Amino acid sequence: MTLGLPVLAQWDGHGDYDGTVVGLPDASRQLEILAVAGLTPAPTTEDQLVFYLGSGERVDAVVARLAAAGHVPRESPNEYWQETGARCFVDPDGYWLILSPDSWS
Repeated sequence: MTLGLPVLAQWDGHGDYDGTVVGLPDASRQLEILAVAGLTPAPTTEDQLVFYLGSGERVDAVVARLAAAGHVPRESPNEYWQETGARCFVDPDGYWLILSPDSWS
């Protein structure tokens, strides 16, 4: 996966759901991403998944992988992200992915 998180599980056609679970390598933290048949996403600019990566170098590495996969960074309407050196992307459904160099340690 281009974010560098291992895929822990993946399925298609489980009822109306397709899904992927990604997480930390030890599976102690997980994120489930679903697609639902017939459901139209209705995101806003504040529907964001933020990864605090802890350094500009880590952000640059993930941005490079995303760019190699054809994804182009976008400027967020929220100026905070530009001010802090974060890089922003919008997924095909219109939801924001924020890669922040900050950390919560």
